[in-house]
Amino acid sequence: MHELGIMTGVVEAVKGAAANACATKVYAITLSVGEMTEAIPDALEFAFDVLKESEPLLAECELTIHMVRPKSRCLECGAEYEHDRFHMLCPECESPATTLLAGRDLRIESMEAEVPEGEE
Repeated sequence: MHELGIMTGVVEAVKGAAANACATKVYAITLSVGEMTEAIPDALEFAFDVLKESEPLLAECELTIHMVRPKSRCLECGAEYEHDRFHMLCPECESPATTLLAGRDLRIESMEAEVPEGEE
């Protein structure tokens, strides 16, 4: 289950950002996850729930996941189009020569945290 590895990285990044901001609690994390990562949202949520049990900083944290559909550009005709993980041929010219523009990335879009007065 690579979702545990993904979420371990997310938790470590959030802990680092929280430490840099002198945050005492993290209340919310929003992720954008590309469908081409093949990460399963329910498995990401499960992994996060398991990891946050041992992290007091995240005890009250809610995770929101936005899945990002794959988008490609045809290298033959220049068309840009969304598709699923398995059908990447250009819908305009049916060329297999495409480049992926979106859908493979994973980003921490935001986090909400409690920062003590004077620490902002």
